[in-house]
Amino acid sequence: MTGAPADPRRELLLHLYGTALFAVDGRRRVRAALAADQDPRSVSVLAVGKAAASMAQGALDALGDRLARGLVIVPEDGFSDELRACPRIACQAGGHPVPDERSLAAGSATLAFASATPAGSRVLLLVSGGASALMEVPAPGVTLGDLQRLNEWALSAAIDITTLNARRAALSLVKAGRLPGLFRDADVEGLMISDVPGDDPDIVGSGLLAAAGAIRSVTLVACLDDALDGVECAARLRGLAVRRGPERLAGDAEAAARRVCHELAVGPPGLQLWGGETVVRLPARPGRGGRCQHLALAAARQISGHAQLLILAAGTDGRDGASEDAGAIVDGDTLARAQDAGFDAAQSLAAADSGSALEAAGDLIYTGPTGTNVGDLVMALRMPLPGGHVK
Repeated sequence: MTGAPADPRRELLLHLYGTALFAVDGRRRVRAALAADQDPRSVSVLAVGKAAASMAQGALDALGDRLARGLVIVPEDGFSDELRACPRIACQAGGHPVPDERSLAAGSATLAFASATPAGSRVLLLVSGGASALMEVPAPGVTLGDLQRLNEWALSAAIDITTLNARRAALSLVKAGRLPGLFRDADVEGLMISDVPGDDPDIVGSGLLAAAGAIRSVTLVACLDDALDGVECAARLRGLAVRRGPERLAGDAEAAARRVCHELAVGPPGLQLWGGETVVRLPARPGRGGRCQHLALAAARQISGHAQLLILAAGTDGRDGASEDAGAIVDGDTLARAQDAGFDAAQSLAAADSGSALEAAGDLIYTGPTGTNVGDLVMALRMPLPGGHVK
C-alpha cells in the first residue's frame, strides 16, 4: 500500500487482516487436522483450489513419507518453491477466474492421476474455493467455449452461487460429487476450506466433495467464522470494543457499502466486522478492481470528510476478482486524494474501475497468494485520530 498518509489505525487494520489470514492458513489447518493421523498406509493426495498448494504442504508436513504421490492444481502464481521441490508432487496450473486450456489440461491430469491410483489405497482430496475454474472435465459435447461463456456470464450477471453451481454441474464430469468416484475401489477422504455460506460440501468447488460421491468423510478445516473469530480475539486483546454483523454480506457491493457505513456511523466507537461476498454487475469493458475494491470505493464516498472512520475490505485469498490486489483500506480523505489525482469516484464505480482510483489514492492492499480462501472480510473502524481532533 503506497501513497496514503501514515496512520496507526491503518496499521491496526492491516494487523487484524493478517491475523485473520493466519487463523485460516491452509498449511497450518491441514497439518493440525492430520496431526493425530496414525494410519500407516501410503496416501495419494489431490489438491485443487486457490488454497491447494498450502493445503498440500500441510499434508506433507503431517504425513511425511506416507504421502506417496500428489497432484496440486492452483492458479499460475500459487506454487511455492518448497512444494515444487518435492519429487513426489506434480504441480499443475489451471485457469482462473475463467477456465482455459490449462483447466482442461488439469482435468486430464486428474483423470490420469485417478486411474493410476492403486485399488484399496488411501486417497486424500484437498478442496478449496476456486476449484471450479481451475480444473474441469467437460461432459460429452461440451466445449471450452461453453464453460467460458457460463463463467463470463456469471461474472457479469451477479447470480447466486447455488444457481451457478447447478449450471456448472450440468456441463461437467467431475462436479456435483463425481470427483471421488474417479478413484474406484480406493478409500477416499476429503479436507475442505470453505468460502461459501453454510460451509456446504455440495457447494464448495461446485461440489467436488459432495455427498453423492464415493467418499468416506469430509472434514472442514477452515471457514469464514474462523477468520472472524481470529480478528475479534486480537481486537479485544487490544482493548477494542467489537461488534460482528449478524449476517453475511451478500448482494450488490454498493448496497453493502451503504449498510456498513450506516452501521459504522450510528454505532459505538470500536471495530465492526462482516464477512461474505458481494457482487458487482460488470459493464461490457470493465476496468481494474473487484468486489472488495468496489465496496471500498463506494464506502469512501459515504465516509468522506469523517476523520474517525476507516474501512478495510479485502479477500482472504489475496486476490479481488481478476485484480492482483486483495482489496483496499479507505478513510475520510480517500475521495479527496483520488480527486486530486484526477479520478471521479462515481465514474470509476460505473466503469467497474475502482482499483485505478484506489491506487491513485494510495489505498490498495497487495499480499500475493495467501494460502487460504474463506471469502471476503470487511472491517469498519470508528476511532479518533490519535491525540486529536475528530471531524
